[in-house]
Amino acid sequence: MVAHSTIRDLITGTSEALTGAERKLSTTLLSDYPFAGLEPIQVLAERTGVSSPSISRFVSKLGFQGYQDFQRRLIRELKASQRSPIELMVVERQVDGSFLGDFTRRANALIDEMAQSITDAQFERICGLLSDPGRRIFVMGGRVSDLVAQHLSRHLKRLRDDVFHMDPDPETWPDSLLRMRGKDVLFVVDFRRYQKTVTDLAKLAATERKANVVVLTDKWLSPAVTHASETLAVPVESGTVWDSYAAGFTLMEAIMTRVAETDWTKHSKRVSAWDALTEGRQELRHDT
Repeated sequence: MVAHSTIRDLITGTSEALTGAERKLSTTLLSDYPFAGLEPIQVLAERTGVSSPSISRFVSKLGFQGYQDFQRRLIRELKASQRSPIELMVVERQVDGSFLGDFTRRANALIDEMAQSITDAQFERICGLLSDPGRRIFVMGGRVSDLVAQHLSRHLKRLRDDVFHMDPDPETWPDSLLRMRGKDVLFVVDFRRYQKTVTDLAKLAATERKANVVVLTDKWLSPAVTHASETLAVPVESGTVWDSYAAGFTLMEAIMTRVAETDWTKHSKRVSAWDALTEGRQELRHDT
């Protein structure tokens, strides 16, 4: 079993080798992840119609010594997904060379891992969604991760029409949700210590408005991915007191650049017009 793989990764990685009963079991585990796997084995067996011995064989196939071992791993994952900076910095860490050099190497490692984990096909699909002028784009993040969401929305607004950054206050959502159509895109960002509001919005967009939901999250996966048509999972754990958003910001910049350069002749006209208006406001302030 790979040390850093989540149980979700292990299940999806064995999907082609599963029996009919195991596919039914894996669907239940993934649709209510990780909570379905924390139920007693008898309850899970009744819920899925898969016998307890078959469940035991399934978790053994994943590399666990038994159902209790499987559940212990799920609990560790759940705790890891909620770790605070205080919990992250439990011991004095060793710095390799200068602090800045060590920190930069850690950030570069996260970026390299991100580049390996996201396929070119998925990257191009998402860029295609965001560059399609026939789709409205709605963007929102969590308490801190909204900084990553704003980085995307502010650049997209300079390139194209119909980009809306949504306020985290649910009282303001109806205005955006009522204009959201089935082909539109909701892009949300949610890293560990996940925000319930992000999941609530993703659910409303997917179920009530039938929109395409794209979730940028980490390897523990925000609950919002339950409602996602595309999930981008990037590494955040840098071994320091803070989780790092370096990979998330880099991915956003790659997406923004890809969207811009796909049709730069068209996009450059809007950027020029945007800049002209900005410069005009500045001149007006100077005149007054």
